[in-house]
Amino acid sequence: MLTNYIQAALHRATYELLEDGTFYAEIPGLQGLYANDTTLEACRDELKDALEEWIVLGLQLGHSLPVIDGISLSINKDVA
Repeated sequence: MLTNYIQAALHRATYELLEDGTFYAEIPGLQGLYANDTTLEACRDELKDALEEWIVLGLQLGHSLPVIDGISLSINKDVA
């Protein structure tokens, strides 16, 4: 489930070549999540690492993470 969530999120990523020759990436709908690096591949790797950290922090803080392509990582606190 976690791998599927990460892959679905990364498929939504947008990339932009900046004037300084670096690449910028973000995933629409995932607030505060972005990456910037010197090559497209490095930017993708950086974005994936940032996404993984974003997910872990969000879960630790009890945030409700967005559902992506029907995949939810939110913990249902009503289930015992």
